[in-house]
Amino acid sequence: MIMSRALIVCIGNDLVADDGVGKAVYKELELSCLPSGTRLSYLGLGGIDLLEELDGEDRLVVVDAVQLGSAPGTVHILDWAGLPYMEPRPVSGHGIGIREAIEVGRRLYPERSPQHIHLVGIEGKCFDQLGQGLTPEVETAVPSAVAAVLRLLD
Repeated sequence: MIMSRALIVCIGNDLVADDGVGKAVYKELELSCLPSGTRLSYLGLGGIDLLEELDGEDRLVVVDAVQLGSAPGTVHILDWAGLPYMEPRPVSGHGIGIREAIEVGRRLYPERSPQHIHLVGIEGKCFDQLGQGLTPEVETAVPSAVAAVLRLLD
């Protein structure tokens, strides 16, 4: 039997309020009993840096703060088909979303690209306060986001 491999990548800048939720989820997942064959990684910024983390895993779960129009603290679980495209903007290494990064990776490194991709996005409220911690709504959502990640790995 071939063992499935998974990668969890938590993204976020913990110096900027709710953008730090990825780091908070990462810290909780470090304390969890992850399934065999699962790697956990933290990136301060997403974008194209995500590609460096891929190593041929079957499954990728990305955890990040999102702004999809729901109430702050809402935990979204999106599969590949549900991942939004970023609005058009000048492209830089950090100015692309998960979908765009994976599409680039599939062209450049098809052997390293996962087949099953999910985003666990936590709806944020505050993204412009340097040096602030998570808002209460987002902090309260961390355990639900951790549970969602663990369910996706089952």
